[in-house]
Parts: sequence; C-alpha cells; structure tokens
Amino acid sequence: MTATGLPNDLLEQFRRKYLWWKPGDGRPFSEERVIAQTMNLGTYDDILLLEDAVGQARLVEIMRRAEPGWINDRSWEFWRGRLTFATGSTIPERAPRREFHAAV
Repeated sequence: MTATGLPNDLLEQFRRKYLWWKPGDGRPFSEERVIAQTMNLGTYDDILLLEDAVGQARLVEIMRRAEPGWINDRSWEFWRGRLTFATGSTIPERAPRREFHAAV
C-alpha cells in the first residue's frame, strides 16, 4: 500500500499501462505522475478504480500540483468538472502550460 492508499499492485498496473517509456532521469516515475497519467489517459473503469483507491480529494491535490504536460486540456476539463461538482473544490480553469521566454 502506498502513502496515499493506492495499493502497490494497482499503482504498478497503472504504471505499466499508461507510462510505457522510461523516465529521462532514470529514476522511477513518482506516484503523483502515475496517478496524473492515469487521469489523463485512463479508461472509465480505471478512473473508477483510481477514485475509489485514492479518493477525490487526493485527485484534486494532484491536479493542483500537476506539472505542464501531465494532463491534456480535454482530460483537465473532464476532471475539473467532475471533481469541482463532487467536492466543491476550486481547481484552475486551465492545465499548467510550459512557458518559453526569449531573451531580449
């Protein structure tokens, strides 16, 4: 069992299914990254498993701390609507984006 209550076997199942590449730094993907990727690409059955395992409050927390590129716009809107309605939490309207600033 992980710190958030997600069973290790379920975390590993989601990791294998939704993060099929190796991380650039060689370290394993964080639990937050696995959860975010499952939120981004997961089937509806996996979404229900994830919600049941970690709870909606933890998913709100993942969204608030998501890094750019973790959750696409379509999935962000789905989760924002679902979790705002269910929890009453405030979630930013847009997913985090990478920003590039050219030197002047």
